[in-house]
Amino acid sequence: MQSKTFLDFLPINFRHEKSFFIQNNLIDFEVLGNLSDIDINEIQRKSPLCTLNNLKKIRAIAIFKKEIGISPPQAYLLLHCGISSTKSLSLSTPYELELKIGRLERSLRVKTKTDITFTLLKKWITRAKQIYKSI
Repeated sequence: MQSKTFLDFLPINFRHEKSFFIQNNLIDFEVLGNLSDIDINEIQRKSPLCTLNNLKKIRAIAIFKKEIGISPPQAYLLLHCGISSTKSLSLSTPYELELKIGRLERSLRVKTKTDITFTLLKKWITRAKQIYKSI
């Protein structure tokens, strides 16, 4: 059975970005998390089908994975809840995040398949605060 790469967890609407990254052998989340705005603009120049919004989301997901250890589906869920950086995660409370996730699930009328508990949210926020204070 083939193991999944970081990019395999992205939804279908990221197909152009995934294709570009695979063609250019940029499949490691460490590398994707280190992309600068200049790098993202260069990617968009080389491949006009890649959108700025999707490229920034991929970078944010990679940063969450690299710095805090959040899985890509969980990081994608955080992005949909308005948490797009380590700083914004560090300024949140577990209660706020739980409310945002619940609100998102109710508005979409689906239950997410990620196992996010109150304890896990506290752990993420604690780690984000440690990282943000060290910057």
